[in-house]
Amino acid sequence: MAEKDTVERRTREAAHLQLIEGNPLDADDMAMFEMFDREGFSPEQQLAYVRADLEKRKLEKQDTRVTAAGRR
Repeated sequence: MAEKDTVERRTREAAHLQLIEGNPLDADDMAMFEMFDREGFSPEQQLAYVRADLEKRKLEKQDTRVTAAGRR
């Protein structure tokens, strides 16, 4: 139980630091970190997940641009 409390405390502290830096975590970000904790992702797995998600978003954004450009 103590480990879970530590993880939750660190997650809240990280979210607070992001807020201070002007880049607050949204509900999706918090859900992602909760998933990492719940499923026991290693730091390497977390990084791989975030990188894959960024690549997916990048490709989706490019698809949106191509579709919008095709409408002109």
